[in-house]
Amino acid sequence: MSRRRALAQYLAARLALAPLMLWLIATLVFLLLRLAPGDPIDALLGNRAPEAARAALRSRLGLDLPLWRQYGNFLGDLLQGDLGTSLTNQDPVSTVIGQTLPASLELGSVALILAAMVGLAVGFSGIARPEGKLDLAGRLYGIGTYALPPFWAAMVVQLIFAVWLGWLPVGGRFPPTLLPPEGSGFYLIDSLRIGLGSGDWRVLAGTVRHLTLPAGTLALLLSGIFANALRLNLRRSLASDYVEAARSRGLGEARVVLRHALPNALLPVLTITGITVASLIGGALLIEVTYSWPGIAYRLQEAISQRDYPLVQGIVVVVAALVVLVTVTVDVLVALLDPRIRF
Repeated sequence: MSRRRALAQYLAARLALAPLMLWLIATLVFLLLRLAPGDPIDALLGNRAPEAARAALRSRLGLDLPLWRQYGNFLGDLLQGDLGTSLTNQDPVSTVIGQTLPASLELGSVALILAAMVGLAVGFSGIARPEGKLDLAGRLYGIGTYALPPFWAAMVVQLIFAVWLGWLPVGGRFPPTLLPPEGSGFYLIDSLRIGLGSGDWRVLAGTVRHLTLPAGTLALLLSGIFANALRLNLRRSLASDYVEAARSRGLGEARVVLRHALPNALLPVLTITGITVASLIGGALLIEVTYSWPGIAYRLQEAISQRDYPLVQGIVVVVAALVVLVTVTVDVLVALLDPRIRF
């Protein structure tokens, strides 16, 4: 069987399992929401609302139906691409997600790029002298940043850079004194377009100032993963037979590391990137709440507190779909780049 055909079969198998995984996640969140204490009617009307009003609202929202009917309606709408309507503001769930997802994607993308740059630099810095001071410092950095509680790290960063030093805003996504840029919902792209078009860079400056602390905090928490992954895989590559063969041919150490050891050490790091996306979601939830960042994780926290069943279900399903898409893409990229992988 050719490698291309085997890769196509592997990709088809992964994509075939994706709907099953999404169904399991959707079912789990549906059941957990209804098993958890609390009533969405109380969140909407309060505890002192007349029973007639409560019953009428429950009937209008379909919450008086048997559980199996609610589940069937939920799956039927989901198969048609309908995520439902938010209970709190009556907006379509897809609209709410479309308004908040760009903010989370922007925060996560910038944080992931910064984390990769810092983490790979730290992981590579100690390779010249293994077990030396620089290597030990990099190891401690990787373990320490990975172990930091996100909410605690965010509050410490806020306290230092926003409260004590006053360099950056304490929260929010954009200065309240300026009009936010319109367009794609990605403020960095939209504000850059405005700056290039009109020469007014205040919008871009405001966007960067508000993005710096949350993205930097999230990048700090994730950078240790990249640092440890590169350090371990680079040391393994340097001890391999093909590196020893390159050294025996008289190649310089710098060329051996950069041309032979480093490319092979980066392949597992690419796999780690896919796993990091899942960690990014959990960390982004606490970061967005702490910094009042109006992203999808912050909206999810609000929806859970308001018992907004359709919105919670829609956000979880969409985020799960994004995670599955990223992990499958990373697996395929690794398979294309690494000829040693067999299917």
